[in-house]
Amino acid sequence: MRKLTFLFWPILSGILVAVILLQLFPSLLSTQPQAIEFKESTRPLNSNTNFGPVSYADAVALASPAVVNIYTQTIVQQEVHPLFDDPFFRNFFDADSIPQQERIQSSLGSGVILSPQGYIVTNNHVITGADSIVVALKDGRESIAKVIGTDPETDLAVLKISMSDLPSIAILESDKSRVGDVVLAIGNPFGVGQTVTMGIISATGRHSLGINTYEDFIQTDAAINPGNSGGALIDAYGNLIGINTAIFSKSGGSQGIGFAIPSNLTKQVMKDLIKHGRVVRGWLGIEIQELTPKLAESFDLETMQGLIIAGVFRNGPAHIAGLQPGDIMLSINDRSIINGRKSMTEIARFRPNETITLQILREGKELTINAKIGERPRAQE
Repeated sequence: MRKLTFLFWPILSGILVAVILLQLFPSLLSTQPQAIEFKESTRPLNSNTNFGPVSYADAVALASPAVVNIYTQTIVQQEVHPLFDDPFFRNFFDADSIPQQERIQSSLGSGVILSPQGYIVTNNHVITGADSIVVALKDGRESIAKVIGTDPETDLAVLKISMSDLPSIAILESDKSRVGDVVLAIGNPFGVGQTVTMGIISATGRHSLGINTYEDFIQTDAAINPGNSGGALIDAYGNLIGINTAIFSKSGGSQGIGFAIPSNLTKQVMKDLIKHGRVVRGWLGIEIQELTPKLAESFDLETMQGLIIAGVFRNGPAHIAGLQPGDIMLSINDRSIINGRKSMTEIARFRPNETITLQILREGKELTINAKIGERPRAQE
């Protein structure tokens, strides 16, 4: 009996604790899984706050009048049988019956009026080799265009037309654009007439694509097709942020990877072409080589950030500043060097006579060298 009494109190205590726990936490008896908690959205679904326009019609109405169609004609020499060049053989034929040795090749593209004075920016490849260029405005007017200047290294060209009451487009600093921003591409794809497509900015600062010498593209998934070249890439409020220039495609049609030249670069090229007839670019006068893991190891570098100076042009800016073959450039104006092509593009953006600070590695020692930028010699066209 004493043994049973000894067991009674622990059992009773356990039952009382269980009853209390069930009263406080009834979910302990539930067989349902515990509910998953999610963080509540900070943006109400039916919010009236201005997160973006429902329609982009206002943006298109502002920008589209400044987007033009460009039609070019090129006289192409045709090959004919060599006998037709023989004067004796030509005597047997009437002059009108001799095959023509020339034909006219037509092509189309787009352009953007950036100034009410009639300056139009388009792609260089749109007007290369053209014997005549006709610009057609959205309002139906047409005009013969004059080539002010071209820059094959960025694939940009500036044209000019003489007409009154010309529309022009507002330009936004392209470095304010962000990945994910809504953009609209306006142009004349396949010659069907002015067309608008929508997408987002997929990436910025795209380079090393092998399209142009100087590359700093805005990438977008807005549909860009043949004929869109030279057209406008605008933001959701009608501001120009880029000039459509190329697509990445195996079929020739849009596959959601298009590239536009940023408005900042476009403005600078346009100003130089109008003022100087050429683009003024900074030049250091060096040949570079990218670092590889083996080369980085041989120089006792912990990272592959930097460029090997493979050659120095005699009496060029780098030579005058004291740079030597074998030096490793680590930074330009305190900005670390990560990519060779991007760094050369950065140097090209400096104006002649500007002084830049280079951090270099020479024989294991870090040195700081100041170099005065020169003007890059023009590429042979």
